[in-house]
Amino acid sequence: MADETDKSVRQARASRDDRLKSALRENLKRRKLQARERATITDPSQNDDGSLNEGAAGKTSR
Repeated sequence: MADETDKSVRQARASRDDRLKSALRENLKRRKLQARERATITDPSQNDDGSLNEGAAGKTSR
């Protein structure tokens, strides 16, 4: 009888490990996608020419 409980405990642990591995894998995929999306988004505080929007837009540098 102890063998049966050991076997069921091992199966439950293996099942849990598989679910955790799958969840971690999906989380990693989601985080990588989010990081890629953040990298492609341009900073909204910059103009197309790269200058900051601090009231200096349209001024020329000497």
